[in-house]
Amino acid sequence: MVNRSAPGAALNWRKGSRSGDKNECVEVAAAGPAVLIRDSRDLAAGTLALDAAQWRTLLRSVRNGDLDGR
Repeated sequence: MVNRSAPGAALNWRKGSRSGDKNECVEVAAAGPAVLIRDSRDLAAGTLALDAAQWRTLLRSVRNGDLDGR
């Protein structure tokens, strides 16, 4: 689940609970209709914006193991 940020407010970035206190993960934030994704190790690298359908496709692919680097 992604919590939506109020328009004009700072983004509410969230990271996976399994990452704990480490910064070795991706973070997500909702900005209007988009879900933003960034690398917690390199915030200067920018963000990737996905619409709702793209976000669902990404989640489905992760859950199915389709993106495992095997």
